[in-house]
Amino acid sequence: MSALPKHHWTEAEYLEFERTSESRHEYYRGEIFDMAGAKEAHIIIAANGVTSLNLQLRDHPCRVYQSDLRVQVSEIGFYSYPDIAVICGESQYADDKRDMIVNPILIVEVLSPSTENDDRGEKFRHYRNLESLQEYLLIAQNSHHIERYLRQETGDWLLTDRTGLDKTLDLPSIKCTLALAEVYRKVIFEDNLTK
Repeated sequence: MSALPKHHWTEAEYLEFERTSESRHEYYRGEIFDMAGAKEAHIIIAANGVTSLNLQLRDHPCRVYQSDLRVQVSEIGFYSYPDIAVICGESQYADDKRDMIVNPILIVEVLSPSTENDDRGEKFRHYRNLESLQEYLLIAQNSHHIERYLRQETGDWLLTDRTGLDKTLDLPSIKCTLALAEVYRKVIFEDNLTK
């Protein structure tokens, strides 16, 4: 993410700007960050994740959202577009525009070289302020690897990770399982393109 020219934006200014913008931007404490375009592997991985979760949740009261729906963490003034978000039960919106959710139970970010540090650090720290959030997934786009952070009753987060196309990862918060072979279906890593 790269910051737009320095100007301290209020949340109201950001929302007015964002709702008329042709591109997407994240916001944190007065700064707006342009969302760069994703590479093919990133897009396919996110689409495969959405497909897998949608199929598993089709008869459940949960909905899977892809990256066009904004998540608001109001306590800290953070607005983001996760690659995938899941809500179970009734969606709660930040306002009557119904374009910002505040109660995801699961958030998924597909890692890219330019966002990996932020997704692992600052962004995850912000997301943890969401009382509804039970699981946070990080999916690598350059290897067959998924990390799951699961909120414990104590409030601590437990890491479980899987590596390899023969592995699966349970998602207890939504009673689903992700098969890495499905998540990485048709994905060609950039390293393989240059060989």
